[in-house]
Amino acid sequence: MWQLGLAIVTKPRRSKVGSGKVPGLFDVHAFLNSTGLSRRAVEFRRSQHVYSQGDAAKNVLYIRQGGVKLCVVNEVGKEVVVAMFGPGDFFGEGCLADQSKRLGTAIAITSSVILVIEKNEMSRVLHEEHAFSDLFIAHVLSRNIRVEADLVDQLFNSTEKRLARALLLLVRYGKQQQAPRVLPKMSQQMLAEMIGASRSRVSQFMNKFKRLGFISYTGGLKINSSLLSVVLHD
Repeated sequence: MWQLGLAIVTKPRRSKVGSGKVPGLFDVHAFLNSTGLSRRAVEFRRSQHVYSQGDAAKNVLYIRQGGVKLCVVNEVGKEVVVAMFGPGDFFGEGCLADQSKRLGTAIAITSSVILVIEKNEMSRVLHEEHAFSDLFIAHVLSRNIRVEADLVDQLFNSTEKRLARALLLLVRYGKQQQAPRVLPKMSQQMLAEMIGASRSRVSQFMNKFKRLGFISYTGGLKINSSLLSVVLHD
């Protein structure tokens, strides 16, 4: 079956949070917000740059609230959206593999709160906290699966299917802890850049999806689960 390439969900494990052990399941949010981890929370406005292409890669980032798009600009100034991140996502982890400079520009797509963790601190925590390390490895594997799925999508699927899949991924369809399936304000041009299509083609299929009841514009762009039928249809 054709797959969306969504994130892996790991089994929770018991772990330390902060300076002492506490009963219960490992909670990444609680751990990242604990006093035992050196990090800072930074608020970003919509359209504000989190980092820019060519900046020194010195930290790993975690989205506590909001969303971020990752863009790459080529030598002639053409900008392409290569990834979208939402609450619970890490990004910028290339610094852990000795990436010296950012390969793209990360931009907040809505008001966001992002935890910034320095490279050395992240390395320390990954060595000391096995449950957190397991979760982070699952994140990296999930990202690889997503990249492979994106490549297959781009090479073999129609514009209509690519758009449907992108919308479902943006609302994190299939996650256990499902957020409301409503997207923040997002232009059709941005969607076109994400799937490698023209804005006019995106507009054509968005109108079709609306007519068929797959999406609506009540209180934002609402994505209905029936949109999955477009992805699964041969």
